[in-house]
Amino acid sequence: MERRRLGATDMVASVLGFGGSEIGYQRVSERTVGRLLGGALDAGLNVVDTAECYEDSEILIGRAIGNRRREYHLFTKCGHGRGSGRADWRPAALLSSIERSLKRLATDHVDLVQLHSCSLAELRQGDVIAALERARERGWTRYVGYSGDGEAARYAVECGRFDTLQTSVSIADQETVERTLPLARARNVGVIAKRPIANAAWRYARKPAEPYYQPYWTRLRALDYDFLRGKREAAAATALRFTLSVPGVHTAIVGTTKPERWKENAALLAAGPLEAAAFERIRARWREVAEPSWDGQV
Repeated sequence: MERRRLGATDMVASVLGFGGSEIGYQRVSERTVGRLLGGALDAGLNVVDTAECYEDSEILIGRAIGNRRREYHLFTKCGHGRGSGRADWRPAALLSSIERSLKRLATDHVDLVQLHSCSLAELRQGDVIAALERARERGWTRYVGYSGDGEAARYAVECGRFDTLQTSVSIADQETVERTLPLARARNVGVIAKRPIANAAWRYARKPAEPYYQPYWTRLRALDYDFLRGKREAAAATALRFTLSVPGVHTAIVGTTKPERWKENAALLAAGPLEAAAFERIRARWREVAEPSWDGQV
């Protein structure tokens, strides 16, 4: 699987990474997570991304592949406590969160700690960033990053204190392609794409009941990309290849609960980057149809 250096860091990341939210929220068994993550590493993935708030995701990851720690880059996020859904941006709370994450992940350090979508106002105040920098000084993390979208994501790149940015990039979420990624590329900030296949929201014939899928479903109905009318696997391949063809994107985080999915996803990328003409058709359709309210989805 192709690998790209994550900005100015020394991490050479697989273009496809594992997102740990589903295994936590869907309460996947330890046995299944072991097969899932073992298969991911065996398929060539070397990025594992999670967060304290993803229920038992960190614990499951630590138990499943803690003994293979040297084989992957481990990312987590802080700011939202496990199960609470409430944000707490006090520096002491952030440091406590990171310390808990290390214990849950069964490791003495992670490769990247990210602020989990805190506001622009919190970022500008600076205390939250300083807390991550203290964690780095203590050896708890090698690098610090911001996970979020919109003006806050742009500021995270502008301020010069983050090594990476995790932000939404997909066929249904292209605000950052012009707003933030060119600057990130110029400043050599590592970019991690979240929701890279737009939650595969085109699968639903009717508007899904789950709010998580609704914005992308609505956008995709309006965008009406022709490739989404074909086979599901081909549509997913085009969507994922589009995201990984956006200049400045280094890796895309995909979550799943199905152990067999990694070989399938790796196969989707075998054709390499999306052809220039196909990429530009998707961009042109976005510029034609996208409404001003179609901002990045946190």
